[in-house]
Amino acid sequence: MELGVSFAICFSPQSVLETVDLSAKGVDYIVYMWAVRQFALGFIFAFATFKKSIPMLTIAYVFFLVMFVGDFFIGISQKENALIMSAVVMSIISSAMLFVINKRK
Repeated sequence: MELGVSFAICFSPQSVLETVDLSAKGVDYIVYMWAVRQFALGFIFAFATFKKSIPMLTIAYVFFLVMFVGDFFIGISQKENALIMSAVVMSIISSAMLFVINKRK
């Protein structure tokens, strides 16, 4: 999923960033930084899953959880219900995955 988001941000940012003026100075820099972050996270998840590394998966899901908690507060501050709902759902999924991964230890 993260790899797909990364490519969407990189090659079609207007589909992901509808409310952002992509012609403004410096925005492309931020967009590419976000795309690289998403790509790195996707690569870490893929590598950790392939290697079946519980510590790496734990770190990745903790990062995911922190990221979605941040998205939740951003959604509240921007009064964007879609972001709030997706952040809540993804936080629950990340928490559940952390529970399942660490239960297997």
